[in-house]
Amino acid sequence: MVVANGALAPPMAHISHMAQQESKAAWQGPLAIEWHCPFLSIDETHRLTEEDVEALQSLQTGFQKCVAANGLGLQASLGKDYCEVTMQFPGDTIPKWKDTKTGELEGLSYEFNLCEAVATWEQVRNSTTILTREFIDSLPNGWENYAWHRINKGDRLNRCKNKTLCVEKLSLVLPETPPYVPQMFGRCAVIGNSGDLLKTRFGKEIDGYDAVIRENGAPIQNYTDHVGKKSTFRLLNRGSAKALDKVVELDESRKEVLIIKTTIHDAMNQMIRELPIKNHVYLLLGASFGSAAKGTGLKALEFALSICDSVDMYGFTVDPGYKEWTRYFSESRQGHTPLHGRAYYQMMECLGLIKIHSPIRADPNRVVQWVPDRSAVTAARIASEKLLRRIGAGYADPLRMCSIIKKQVKIKLTSFLSLRKAAIDHQKYVKSATMYPLEHSLRHGMLCTV
Repeated sequence: MVVANGALAPPMAHISHMAQQESKAAWQGPLAIEWHCPFLSIDETHRLTEEDVEALQSLQTGFQKCVAANGLGLQASLGKDYCEVTMQFPGDTIPKWKDTKTGELEGLSYEFNLCEAVATWEQVRNSTTILTREFIDSLPNGWENYAWHRINKGDRLNRCKNKTLCVEKLSLVLPETPPYVPQMFGRCAVIGNSGDLLKTRFGKEIDGYDAVIRENGAPIQNYTDHVGKKSTFRLLNRGSAKALDKVVELDESRKEVLIIKTTIHDAMNQMIRELPIKNHVYLLLGASFGSAAKGTGLKALEFALSICDSVDMYGFTVDPGYKEWTRYFSESRQGHTPLHGRAYYQMMECLGLIKIHSPIRADPNRVVQWVPDRSAVTAARIASEKLLRRIGAGYADPLRMCSIIKKQVKIKLTSFLSLRKAAIDHQKYVKSATMYPLEHSLRHGMLCTV
């Protein structure tokens, strides 16, 4: 990093790489939209002030204390700059998971970039994470360049040259506009499938949330003492989505909203039409977190953070003593990287994104120590966006984050009066715009409809 006039500038190699890539448009097509392309020069909007540096230092040192106080043995060491931290497990931790390709055991330390994390996760809080017709129509050549990726075997559709056929295949899962807005719900719980759930009776506690998000084919019946009976949303991976007919039976109320994180299949459409499946079924539109956050659990947390004020998580393997990956409703099986997951979830808790509940952390009144307050997170987010040269960095207007802006016929804010106050206030903050993440945007720009 280069310090100029007391201001911390981004790494020059990073800027050089961006300069080479920035000129390549992420989406090709007619200019039926407005583009915002901030200059790559280190202008005043991207220079870190003393207050910015203090915000990053405060976040990093507070994070280190939070991990020490709440991480059950995890420790965070500071890296060579204000963003990097290394999460270290105790030396006597026994790794169990082996990489299927290399055969190597997972490590006991993991590096994270707090600036990337706080900037991207805070962006999620402003985002719409359900795929809509509005989103596809607003992308330059959205049907030819994007839509076919969300259809199983879409590569056989000649890039949706026959738009009518693609519209038909997506029609049952593609609302015109977002069915949910940021902060639409207050307290939300995301329920994983870990066998640890059987060690505690969280059922009544879970049922007390405003919205409950479950994953894949996890059953409710016969386990209500441990996992509760309330279910508002269910996030589905490819395998579970192919069994929609079985999934809808898991919730007796038949009111679960089913959200598919991959593609729509002809077989799914057939089940929706012919059974029929009356549950709302949608496709997930997510932000880019890289390989660190592609699992169903992280995607469920992402969806929750896009619609909820606060998010608590249950049923994830987060306590020490991991021996084998188990689900509360099935036998042991080969699973995910538990140590990497533990470290990542602890990072999220210590950034104030979630609260972890587990057998060791079962007290509902547990106070997570050293978590930054909203003002501290906001200050760190602003500094991080400058350092990372995110689109809109250095500006208070949230629409500055939009790399694509498309005018749409928008519903007036008065039609949202049935929403809770926090959601209405957020709509005012974003000037009634709908903000969508662009999954492969170089500088994390957003598509915004106004």
